[in-house]
Amino acid sequence: MRSGSARSALGNPVLVGAITILVVFVAVFLAYNANQGLPFVPTTQLKVLAPNATKLVKGNEVREGGFRIGAVAGLEPARLPSGEAAAEITLQIDQTAAPLPRDTSVAIRPRSALGLRYVEILRGREKRTLPDGSTVKISRRALSPEFEDFFAMFRPQTRRDIQANLTEFGAAFAGRGDDLNATIASLPRLFRDLEPVMKTLSDPQTGLARFIDELEDAARATAPVSRQFAQGFSDAADTFEAVSRDPQALRDTISKSPDTLRVGTESLRAQRPFLRNLAAISPLVRSTAAELRRSLPPVNAALAAGTPALRQTPPFNEDLRKSFVTLRSFSEEPSTGSALRAFTDTVDTLNPMIRYLGPHVTVCNYWNSWWTNLSDHISEQDTTGTIQRIQVKNAPRNQKNTLDSFGAPEPANGEPTDPVDREANGDPVNLHAQAYGRAIDEQGNADCETGQRGYPQRLAKTAPPNYDIAIDPRTPGNQGPTFTGRARVPEGETFTAEPETGFKVTP
Repeated sequence: MRSGSARSALGNPVLVGAITILVVFVAVFLAYNANQGLPFVPTTQLKVLAPNATKLVKGNEVREGGFRIGAVAGLEPARLPSGEAAAEITLQIDQTAAPLPRDTSVAIRPRSALGLRYVEILRGREKRTLPDGSTVKISRRALSPEFEDFFAMFRPQTRRDIQANLTEFGAAFAGRGDDLNATIASLPRLFRDLEPVMKTLSDPQTGLARFIDELEDAARATAPVSRQFAQGFSDAADTFEAVSRDPQALRDTISKSPDTLRVGTESLRAQRPFLRNLAAISPLVRSTAAELRRSLPPVNAALAAGTPALRQTPPFNEDLRKSFVTLRSFSEEPSTGSALRAFTDTVDTLNPMIRYLGPHVTVCNYWNSWWTNLSDHISEQDTTGTIQRIQVKNAPRNQKNTLDSFGAPEPANGEPTDPVDREANGDPVNLHAQAYGRAIDEQGNADCETGQRGYPQRLAKTAPPNYDIAIDPRTPGNQGPTFTGRARVPEGETFTAEPETGFKVTP
C-alpha cells in the first residue's frame, strides 16, 4: 500500500511541476543575491574611506590573491577631517578570510576595459588584527587610473600636432637615408669615446647632480629677469661687433689678460671677508629690494620735484657760506662764551617761571583776557581822550580796622558797631587778598582760580580763628577752565602747579 501511494505521488504531474518551480525560484533567488553574499554564510564587515569610489557599485567583488572573498555592501558619501569630500565603502568579507592584520591595505582595481571594478585586499603581516567594523583609509595612489582620463589627453589639437610631428619626422628621415647610414656607422666609435666621459660624469666626485641642481636654481633666479638677459645679449652682440672692428686692440687686451687675472686673483683673496659679510646681509637686502619697488615711484616723484630746487642751491649755498663765516667770527669773539653762559643762566632762570606762567596763558587764556578787559577799562571818554574807569568804594564808617583806617591794630575784620549802620551796610566787609591764583592742579587739569573762586567768608589756615579773612592763595577744589580756556595742559607742554622760584608761604 505504501509503495503504491509513493508511486502515485511522484506520478502526480501537478506536484512535480510545483516542486520544479520551487527549485527554480530558489536557484534564481540565490543567483540574484550572490553579489550580496550567500545567505547563512558568516561575514565580517570592513569600511574603506577613499577619496572617491571610482565607479564602484554595490555588489562588486572583493578579492585577495585573485580569489573572491566578499562583496561591496554599500557606498555612502563622507567628509574627511580636512573638510574634503570622500566615499565610505562598506565591504562584506567572508569569515574564512578573517581576521585581517592591522597593516592590511586596500586598492581599487579595474576588472575589465568596460569600467568594471573590484576591491583588492593586500594582507599585511602584523600580528594585531582589525576588529569587525574597522575603517581603513586609502589615498589616491590606491585608485586605478581611468581610461577616459588617459585618452582625454589626446584632444583634437593634440591629435593634429601628433600627426604633424609624424609627417615632418617621416619626411626628414625619408630624405636623409645616407646621413642616417653614416650616423649609424659612426655610432660605435662615438659610444667607445663616450664611455669614459659617462664614467667621469657618473663618478660622485664629479658632482653632476649638484651641478644640475645649481643650474635649476640659476634658471629659477634668472627667469624673472629673462627679458633683461635677452636685451643684455643683444647689447653684447653690438659690443662684440664693435670689438671686431679693431683686432689689434683685442690682441693687446688678450696679451694683458694674464697679468690682470693674476692681480684679480690676489684681489679676490682680499675680498673674501667682504663677500662673506655680503652673503650674510643678502636676506636683509632682499627684503629691502622688495620694499624699494614700492617706494621707488614716490622717490622718483621727489627727485623730479627736487631737481628745480637744486638749481637754486648754488646761490643759497653762497649765502649760507657767508652766514657760516659770520657765525665762525662770532664764535671766535672773546665775549661770545660769557654771553652764551649768561644766556644759559637766563634760560635756567626763565624756564621755571615759564613752566608756572605757561598754563595761565595756554589753559586759562588770562593774557588775552587781560588785554581785552584793559581796552574796556581805559575807554572812558573825556575832553582830551580817554581815562581809566574807576570807582572808589569805602568800607562802612563804623567798621573796625577798615582798609582806610590809619593805625589799625587788626586786619580788616569786623562789622559796624551802630545797629543802624549794620542794617544799612549789611554783612561785615572782611579782608580778601588771595594773591597768585592757580591755573592748573598737579596733574595738569584746569584750576583757573583768578576771577572764578567766589567770595569765601574765611580762608586763612595760618590766621587766628577769630579773623574772618580770605588770604590763602589756594581755594579748595578745581575751579575748571575759563570761558575760552582748555580742560587741561596741551600735549607736550611742561608745567608746574606751584612756583619753583622766589619766596614761598609756608602753611
